[in-house]
This record gives sequence, structure tokens and C-alpha cells, in this order.
Amino acid sequence: MADSLQELQRRLQHEFADPSLLKRALTHRSFSIDHYERLEFLGDSVLGLAISGLLYARLDTLPEGDLSRVRANLVKQDTLHQLAVGLGLPELLRLGEGEVRSGGQKRPSILADALEALIGAVYLDAGFTKAQELVHRLFDDVAINPQMDAIGKDAKTALQEWLQGRRMKVPTYKVVATLGAAHKQTFDVECEIPELRLAERGIGGSRRAGEQAAATAMLQTLKTKHPT
Repeated sequence: MADSLQELQRRLQHEFADPSLLKRALTHRSFSIDHYERLEFLGDSVLGLAISGLLYARLDTLPEGDLSRVRANLVKQDTLHQLAVGLGLPELLRLGEGEVRSGGQKRPSILADALEALIGAVYLDAGFTKAQELVHRLFDDVAINPQMDAIGKDAKTALQEWLQGRRMKVPTYKVVATLGAAHKQTFDVECEIPELRLAERGIGGSRRAGEQAAATAMLQTLKTKHPT
């Protein structure tokens, strides 16, 4: 395992000053209470900022709405999953026995979350600049172009654009509950728009999927209550 972690650090082009951060980033909640979810939360924000800066520089003629759509396509689960596989994360994840038996090492949601956790770990270990450099290297071979905005919008992006078009703040998301055994958890997520006094909930097999389900439910409510 130690040799594998050294190889991963070579692929990341980052040697951890605090190796415990790397180990935590690869640890699922089914394996230990010292797992990656807090790092994932941090890495999600670092990834978003790093990609936003990248797009601002590369696509300097695109308006804000189109930039948001391209970013959504870059940070979606499918893209992060492929990058995680390319780094060899499936073989390095620390999972509980039940999660291993159910194929957790190949599950896109787990791999995408672990990649975000790695980005968060690098941020804590060496600061934003190093984390940003890692994100840029990870996406170096990913085609980034204005035509990506033609790919279908996900529910969270569509909801954000609906609100921004009416000069409202972006919605907030929070995990209300986690359901099921550790290796088969589902996430009950609430999406809230305080300005409209609206809240809807959705359930998914990951936090990200739960947020998308909640955003979908909110869009349906808005179509009914605010059709124009």
C-alpha cells in the first residue's frame, strides 16, 4: 500500500507533508470514522474556484451563464469519475467489507467524491496555489470549449440560472438525513430558496445525487408557482 501511495503522489505531482491527509482522502465512511467527507466538502469548493479561474482565462468571450454551464459539465460526476480512474483511485480506496462486496471501488459517485477529497487534502497540505495547479493538471487533457454549453443542463445549473435571471440569490443545499447502512447509504437533501420561502427535498445515492434530486423537485415547484 505504501508503494501505491507513493506512486499516486507521483501521479499527482505532490508529495504530502502530512501523509494522514492523503490516507483520509482515500477512506470511505464504511471503513472508518476518520473518512473523506469533510475533505470532499472542502475539495468541492476548491475545485469550483480553480475551474472558474481556468474558464475565465480560456473562454474570455463567454458570458456568465455560458461559463456556468461549461463549468457544470466539467465538474459533473461522470468527468470526475473518469479522472479518478485515470489516477488509479479504484485500487487505493479504503472501503468496508460490505462496500467492497457491492462494488464500491467502481462506483462513480464514490470515486468522484474521493477525487474531490484529494483536492481538498492538497489544499490543506500546501495551500490553494498547489491545489489549483493540481486541478489544472487533472483537466489538462479534458477538451474545454464554448460548445460544451450545448450539453444538457443539470438540474442544479438550471435552477441557478432561473434564480440569477430574476436577480435572486443561489439556493442553499443541506443534508437533512442519511439513510441505510454505511455501505448502502442514501442522502436526503433539502434545497431552499429563502427569498421565495420555498424548500424541497430529494434523495440520492450520494450527496451530489441528492442535491440534483432536490433541485429537480424545486424546478417542478417553480413551474407550478412561478410559471413565467
